[in-house]
Amino acid sequence: MRKQRKNYTAQEKVFIIKRHLVDQVPVSDLCDEYNLQPNVFYRWQKEFFENGSAAFEKKNTRKTSAEQQRIEQLEAKLRSKNDVLSELMEEHVKLKKDLGDL
Repeated sequence: MRKQRKNYTAQEKVFIIKRHLVDQVPVSDLCDEYNLQPNVFYRWQKEFFENGSAAFEKKNTRKTSAEQQRIEQLEAKLRSKNDVLSELMEEHVKLKKDLGDL
């Protein structure tokens, strides 16, 4: 009979890796405690270090808000153009009707 596989959350994985790195708990002890294969632990650790720089990247909210403001300006400009186009088409249709009646 097969054992049910445990799916660890990202927080749990970080906690386990932290126990090894900070608390100096041997990998073999962690693997026994959490019922992990060592290659799974080392894969998590590799992924942790490969993606660790994301924790230090600054979230540029100023740029995001500037982009959002630019999008809103462009949308307003587009609405304005659509309104003008609508008025011109309306006048064009009216003019065609008026000229057709002559």
